[in-house]
Amino acid sequence: MSHKRIPKRKAAIAAGSVAALGAAALLLPNANASQTDSGDATPRTFKSADVSDLASQLASQLGDAFAGSYYNADKQQLVVNVVGNDSKVINQIRKAGAVPNQVQNSTSTLQAAAKTLKTDATIPGTAWAVDPKTNEIRVTADSTVKGTKWDTLTSTVKSLGSGVATVKKSAGTFKTFVSGGDAIFGGGARCSLGFNVTAGDGSPAFLTAGHCGVAAAAWSDSQDGQPIATVDQATFPGAGDFSLVKYDDPNTQAPSEVNVGNGQTVQISQAADATVGQKVLRMGSTTGLNDGSVTGLDATVNYPEGTVTGLIQTDVCAEPGDSGGSLFTQDGSAIGLTSGGSGDCTVGGETFFQPVTTALEAVGATLGAGGAAGAGDESVAPGDAATDPAGGATDPAGEATDPAGAATDPAGEATDPAGEATDPADQSGGGADQSGNDGADDGSGLVSSN
Repeated sequence: MSHKRIPKRKAAIAAGSVAALGAAALLLPNANASQTDSGDATPRTFKSADVSDLASQLASQLGDAFAGSYYNADKQQLVVNVVGNDSKVINQIRKAGAVPNQVQNSTSTLQAAAKTLKTDATIPGTAWAVDPKTNEIRVTADSTVKGTKWDTLTSTVKSLGSGVATVKKSAGTFKTFVSGGDAIFGGGARCSLGFNVTAGDGSPAFLTAGHCGVAAAAWSDSQDGQPIATVDQATFPGAGDFSLVKYDDPNTQAPSEVNVGNGQTVQISQAADATVGQKVLRMGSTTGLNDGSVTGLDATVNYPEGTVTGLIQTDVCAEPGDSGGSLFTQDGSAIGLTSGGSGDCTVGGETFFQPVTTALEAVGATLGAGGAAGAGDESVAPGDAATDPAGGATDPAGEATDPAGAATDPAGEATDPAGEATDPADQSGGGADQSGNDGADDGSGLVSSN
């Protein structure tokens, strides 16, 4: 697979600046039909990016009757859960073009259950999120949760009552996905740049994971290189996993795009909230381009470093080095920043993301750079098939990313900004050392300085 060498400065400023590890074509086929209106009683079809606003509107209008919503990707419909059998509520949902779905658990019931889990079962290696498809809280325990910890978790879930929560085991270990990448470097750790933004004072900046931001104050575009950006704000653990990093040069051109490798980019036009059932793409510096679906919202993850709340849960794979990387949609909506999870891109697993909308609000930034863009970039228009820079159009149904799996380089090699192959196992091992002290990799998923 040919690789277009990206200049060092452009590698640093292209959002999600990472090496090509994907196949030739970079986007999934556009399976979402345009929104159509077939009458008040007939469900409408929506693009996945369009359902978040409608779901929020219905949640506000329906009040206590609203019990969550999700996107049915197969039918391209918004499904809205309701408690009770109020015909006015059901008709209101149908008039909006959505599909009403009567369920047992109200939003307040599920919120109360989540509070109980936080009080009685905040155990490292556990996570939970609301699953509107099942109208339950999905609780996951990694391989470290055993013995009395497992007993405490299962008894707490049982105490919530029948049909309120389910618990399952995960073969991996929940950890932050830092190191092993080639995008940005700081304090002995390596992370992925998420999205370029404009800070509240008008200066160019980017978003990445909070656990990257607390690992080092300054970040470079090359290992042991001169810093090009400085952390302005960072949150981790706690109410999120995000950081705002300002470019040191106020004239830095920071285009609103995701570099998906092979010299190609995806233009990012807006930030959007995630919806359960939504198809998403993730770009990371270790594993490249991968795809999957949103499976839960408002997730709580109990990492070894502490508890993080308000995350997006997905079935997209990720590995060490992908932290901070871009979660986005095919049509150019910024959705999330890679936080952590369990598993890898061989066996799969759960991966959690910081919502971009929440991070932007918290740090006072706006997406993009006011139209700034790097000249000569080869961009992929949202919704279009990727085009080979050499002039050959790629077949999205052929050598493109398999919708059922991850985009993979046939050679299985990652590439660093200098164009040299990098073994994903090299200089990896997990997250960044929060203390910043020198030390060896302890195998816990945290990387210490060399």
